[in-house]
Amino acid sequence: MNLKTESKEILTIALPKGRIFEGAVERLLAAGLLSESISDTSRVLIREDKKTSLRVLILRNYDVPTYIARGIADLGVIGKDVLLEQEQLLYEPLDLRFAPCRLMVAGPNELSWRDITSMTDLTVATKFPLIASRFFSERGIQARIVHLYGNVEIAPLTGVADIIVDLVDTGKTLKANGLMPIKEIFSSTARLVVNRASMKIKNKSISSLISKLKKVCKKK
Repeated sequence: MNLKTESKEILTIALPKGRIFEGAVERLLAAGLLSESISDTSRVLIREDKKTSLRVLILRNYDVPTYIARGIADLGVIGKDVLLEQEQLLYEPLDLRFAPCRLMVAGPNELSWRDITSMTDLTVATKFPLIASRFFSERGIQARIVHLYGNVEIAPLTGVADIIVDLVDTGKTLKANGLMPIKEIFSSTARLVVNRASMKIKNKSISSLISKLKKVCKKK
């Protein structure tokens, strides 16, 4: 009698190219969720690990929440900063405890936070317009937000803005452009996020994945 082996349920995970990708792959390998390492430099943007039944979508950073929210991916890894900026309705079960950085108000070396709060025509350049707008509004500070997509550090140097709101890791890029961190908005790490429908439909598989990643994160 031939017995059919039950195939494992395939899960699709979205990972962002760049600084988070390597850490995410490292944890997936340590948890046994990937059988071999993968790279974000390949032209192949969909990878399927047949041994673990995990399909990986390699995406641009800001596209990850959209793919998960629309159900193209069951789950994904993304920075808390992107989650707060996009406000997608996603389940966030786990802080993966890597890729730490801070979202900061930064400006020319001669500026202080008191100077900023007293400015009547404040212009802020940022890749995080929603977060920045909310931050200044909650403090009663009127600010014009200029949405840029990269290299925000040069905005004060070129007169585009008085100050910036941006992610800061070592602070070297700020220093090189005559800027300094002035006030922290929040600290950010990489998070595991899950599509809400997938969490119900594929609950057993996703719960198992979360459990395995939790064990890995506790060791870090």
